[in-house]
Amino acid sequence: MDDGVRGLASRGSRGPMTEYGRGRGPEPWHPEDPLYGDQGWTGHQTQQGQVPYAGAPQQEYQQPSHYQQQHPQQPQYQEYQQYPEYQQQYGQQQYAQQQPQQGYAQPQQGYAPQQAQQYAQQPAGYDDQGWDTGQGQYTAAVQTDPYAGADYAQHPSAGYPGETPDLYGTDEAYPPPQPPGRRHLEPEPVEQEEPEEELAGGAGGRDDDGDEPTGRRGGRSSKGGKPKQRSGTACLLAAVVILGVVGGGGYYGYTYIKDRFAPAADFAGEGAGEIVDVEIPKGAGLGQMGRILKEAGVVASAQAFVDAANANPKGKSIQPGVYPMNKKMSAAAAVALMIDPTKLNVITVTEGMRNSKVYEAIDKKLGKPDGTTKDIALREAKNLGLPAWAGNNPKLMDPLEGFLFPTRYDLSKDSTPESLLKQMVKEASDKYAELGIEAKAKELGLENPLQVVTVASLVNAEGKNHDDFRKMSEVVYNRMKKTNDVTNQKIEFDSTYNYAKNQSEINFNLKEAQAFNNPYNTHFIKGLPVGPIGNPGMDALTATLNPDHGGWMFFVSVDGNTTTFTKTYDEHLKLVAEFQERQKQKNGG
Repeated sequence: MDDGVRGLASRGSRGPMTEYGRGRGPEPWHPEDPLYGDQGWTGHQTQQGQVPYAGAPQQEYQQPSHYQQQHPQQPQYQEYQQYPEYQQQYGQQQYAQQQPQQGYAQPQQGYAPQQAQQYAQQPAGYDDQGWDTGQGQYTAAVQTDPYAGADYAQHPSAGYPGETPDLYGTDEAYPPPQPPGRRHLEPEPVEQEEPEEELAGGAGGRDDDGDEPTGRRGGRSSKGGKPKQRSGTACLLAAVVILGVVGGGGYYGYTYIKDRFAPAADFAGEGAGEIVDVEIPKGAGLGQMGRILKEAGVVASAQAFVDAANANPKGKSIQPGVYPMNKKMSAAAAVALMIDPTKLNVITVTEGMRNSKVYEAIDKKLGKPDGTTKDIALREAKNLGLPAWAGNNPKLMDPLEGFLFPTRYDLSKDSTPESLLKQMVKEASDKYAELGIEAKAKELGLENPLQVVTVASLVNAEGKNHDDFRKMSEVVYNRMKKTNDVTNQKIEFDSTYNYAKNQSEINFNLKEAQAFNNPYNTHFIKGLPVGPIGNPGMDALTATLNPDHGGWMFFVSVDGNTTTFTKTYDEHLKLVAEFQERQKQKNGG
């Protein structure tokens, strides 16, 4: 037999052949074969993919317990069932107890080369499961050994000159297939970098910067080479950028340190004499005020103003509004001016204030000749935004009376008498609509909304506080009743006589007042005046809409501070006598 084929023989040559120990022919290995029973053979140890020679020592493998439980009978030996003579010699149980032999299909000794090659291409079973190696389905076969009970030790042996070459040991061969438990992912192939000539489209191409040609002649290649030289312009630009960053950082750092630790910039004195109007909005804090003043050129820095305001005990009482101020004032001078309410460029209409006083204030603030605002009010009354139910009676002394709502109005350089009057009328109209006086007038038994404002003006002129206002309105409503036979429906308020006379006198001749015929004089006429006698505030308005209902008919202020209310005329006369006695003592009589 050929030595190359002999090198692939298995130790199964001593007995009946399994799939590894016999050929494709119908007969087993004949005992007359020279290698049959060759127990003295000491060939070298099997190579990968081969089995030991007949009689050579073999390493024992322990059969896994789970394998015996799952596969009590190995299906790969079904072909052995065809040969009963071998079943009688060794028995079915002996084959069931064979140890698994891991190996790969190789041509066996004693077969023709064609048969060996054909047998080597067939996959063998490994635990009834195959694994995919990428080139085909390989399995590990279970080698049966009739001499499995004998104790053989593994002995290394030298190479046999005539053995078959290892098909997996050459450089051109594929690596031998591995069981699933021993597989490892192959490392990904390392991509070789393409030459720069190909990437750049040729040695004559240029890079993006246009400095040097690409390829082997310019730039730094992956394999080394001369580095690309940077242009002088790029270096200069980088230097300029660095210097700019460093210089800017130093400047801002210096500015921060100076602002943080150096004293705040400030002017000296009362200013340069150039006057500007500075408007401080509602809700502004000291910091915002300082910034507004600095932008207007009044103070040198906002911080100086904040420091001066904090140092002044009244610095936090500065009110919003418009302040006429000099430019380049010291922060302390600016604070001193702004805490003085008389310096504030505003007009404040107080509760119960008459229109005549409002007109005078507007003329004074705007620097107009006396009477300018009054003339505009009487001439343009219908164009200043009065509601439809107001200003229609020709007997009204002033159609705008009661419609210049009490509050503060800020003036600016664009303010005019007409603009201020429109602003005041709008404020009053909005408040009256908010209170719903049109609907309330009918509930109170009044003829129109103008009478609601008129009652409120009387209450505001005679009372001192909200509690007085409610009782005063009750007195007005009771005296207007037709059942009033004490005053015969006359209200008899001194404030109405003073309004008709355009005066504010406490001591006047009562008989003269009762004889003075004027639609505003309640000592002469019955019921309410023709119109309001002042501008009622919110307290007087709400008290008019919600009277006390205490049945009060008379009142008098004996000491000038406290108002006393009575229900009968006799009680009232006693209070009047007391009041007159106090007046004589006060005047030295």
